[in-house]
Parts: sequence; structure tokens; C-alpha cells
Amino acid sequence: MGAWAEFLRHEGIVDAADLAGVQRSLWVVELPAAGYTPVQLPEAALFGNEVSYSACQAEAARLRAEGATRLEVRGAALLPGGAHGWTADPGLPPAAPRDGWVWVIYGPFAATGWIAVQAGTPPSMVLPLVRPL
Repeated sequence: MGAWAEFLRHEGIVDAADLAGVQRSLWVVELPAAGYTPVQLPEAALFGNEVSYSACQAEAARLRAEGATRLEVRGAALLPGGAHGWTADPGLPPAAPRDGWVWVIYGPFAATGWIAVQAGTPPSMVLPLVRPL
């Protein structure tokens, strides 16, 4: 959900009719389980818009200059609880609320990945979960 939400947020897509022209590939990548530096910024900066980009970029640069090689932060694109997923039951009811997370890894690292979507379109059920810019 988070990857689609990030894409939709930055492209300004808010209407299901605009999804018809979208085709993207998504990969699932196995990430290291530990060693992430948490990002500490006020929520107004973390979940803001283009105006707060500079604060986020400055914090990332500061952490990297201090030696951080991996960052962890709540994702800005999904609304709180929006990374809930859905249960595999008839009607696809939402699963328990959970927040989305973003992980940043600086520099190359050996990763195993699997293509999850090839030339796919985000599901329209993601649109109401996206925090617009």
C-alpha cells in the first residue's frame, strides 16, 4: 500500500478515473531487520507538503553526516492507520489499523527482491488512504 500511496501522492492522483493510465512495476525487497536510525522531526514536518521537504532533507543529511547508513520513519503518504491491509474474507474487510513505514538505505547493499507487480495499476481502494500534498 505504501509504495502505491507514495506514487499517488507525488503524482497528485486523487480520482479513480486517473488510475486507468497508470502502469508501474513494484518489487518486494528483503531488507535488513536492524540497524536503522529513527528520524526525529515534528509531525508537521514529517507529514507536511512540499514546504516541509527542506526540513526532512536537512534531517536526513544531518543523520547521514553523523554516520547513519539506514533510516526509518513513518511514511507521509498514508493517513494514520492506512497501512492496515485487508483480510482474505468475502468482501475484503479492512484488517487492524497500522501505520506505514519508510526505510532508506544509503549506498549499495546486497538485496534479494521479487517482482510483485509488472505493469500494474494501483487499486482504487488506496485513494482514500492517501494524504494529499
